[in-house]
Amino acid sequence: MSEGKKTTLITAGRDKKWTHGVVNPPVQRASTIVFDTVAEKQQATINRANKTLFYGRRGTETHFAFQDAMVKVEGGAGCALYPCGTAAISNAILSFVETGDHVLMVDTCYEPTRDFCNTILKKMGIETTYYPPEIGAGIRDYIKPNTKILFTESPGSITMEVQDVPTLARLAHEQDIIVMLDNTWAAGVNFSPFEHGVDISIQAATKYIVGHSDVMLGTAVASEKYWDQLREQSYLMGQCVSPDDAYLGLRGLRTMDVRLKQHAENSLKVAQWLAQRPEVDHVRHPALESCPGHEFFERDFTGGNGLFSFVLKTTNPKATTALLDGMDHFSMGYSWGGFESLILANEPKSFNSLRTVANPNFEGTLIRLHIGLEDIEDLIADLERGLARYNAVILENAVTA
Repeated sequence: MSEGKKTTLITAGRDKKWTHGVVNPPVQRASTIVFDTVAEKQQATINRANKTLFYGRRGTETHFAFQDAMVKVEGGAGCALYPCGTAAISNAILSFVETGDHVLMVDTCYEPTRDFCNTILKKMGIETTYYPPEIGAGIRDYIKPNTKILFTESPGSITMEVQDVPTLARLAHEQDIIVMLDNTWAAGVNFSPFEHGVDISIQAATKYIVGHSDVMLGTAVASEKYWDQLREQSYLMGQCVSPDDAYLGLRGLRTMDVRLKQHAENSLKVAQWLAQRPEVDHVRHPALESCPGHEFFERDFTGGNGLFSFVLKTTNPKATTALLDGMDHFSMGYSWGGFESLILANEPKSFNSLRTVANPNFEGTLIRLHIGLEDIEDLIADLERGLARYNAVILENAVTA
C-alpha cells in the first residue's frame, strides 16, 4: 500500500460512486435489477463481472465498496465474497481443481479445511497430501506432477506454527502451482500476501474484519492471473453474501487497526505473564521465541493480534475442567476476533485426529486463548484464579494417590 495502513483502512471503499457523497455507502438490498431500455440491459450484461448492477447475486454497490476496500487493503486484482470463511476456503480450492489433481495442505490447517479435503475432495477424486508447517524448502519432496494447489495457513490453527511462506511460494511457482493462504490471523494487514508470493489470500472476515462476533463472512482476494477464474467459478457455485453483512465488514475495517493493536498489546502481556507461571511448559505466541517459526513472524509480519496458545506441563482433564468452569471474563466458545476474551482446551490425544505429520511434541494440555479488549489486569487475575483451581485439583490427586 502506497499510503499508510491506517489511512488505507479508513479510506478504502469510499469512492463516491458507491457512497454517493455520504461517509458510509448505503446498504443497497436487491435481487432484481430493472432496466429501462434494451441497450441499458445489454450494457449491464456485457459488464456484469465488472462491478455493474446486473443481478443481486453479482452484487450491489454495497458489495462493490467492500470488495474495493479488500483489494486496496490486501492487494491483488479482485475480491470474491462468501457467506463464511469455510465457504471462502472450499470454493477457492474448488475453483481450480478437477478429478486427478493433487493438493498440498499444511497439516496445521483449520479443522473444517481438513474435513473438506478428506470428504469432498476425496469424493471428487482429488488427492490431498498434508505437509509439516515448518517444512520450508523441503516442500520440493511433496510436489507431484499433478499438484495444483499449495495451501498455507500461517500461523497454524491451535498450535500456531508460523510458515516460511515466501520460500514455499517460490518453490511452488517453479512448478506453476497456485499458492493459497488462509490469512485470517493477520487480518490482511499484518501480512501482505502478494508481496510474499501468495496468489489467493483467504480470510474468515467473521473474525477481525467484522470484529464484533455478530456476522459470518468470508473473502478471497486473487492476483490478476487467477481473479477471473475465481470470480466466475465462485459465481457458478452460487456464492453471495447479504449486503448488510458486506456493510458490517466494511464498517469493521475502519476501526480494525486500533482494535488489532490493543488485542496484540493485551495478548503479549498475558503471554509474557503465562511464560513465567510454574504450571506452563511453554507459550505459543508468534511474537515470542518459544513459538515455532518465530523467526518468520519477525521477518514477514508487521504486528500481532489476540490469538495464541500455551501448553501446561501436565494433562489432567479434571484439573482442566476446574480451570475452565469458573472463569469470569473468559468464555468458552468457538471462533475468535471479537472484542471478547475466549478460552478453549485441547488435550494431546485430540491432535491424533487433527494431524497427520505434525503431531505436536508436547504432553501437556494446550489452552487456546483469544485476548479481547477488557482491562488486562482483570484478564490476568481471571487466569490466575483459574490456575489456582487447576493446582488445587492437581494437589488433591497427589495427596490421594
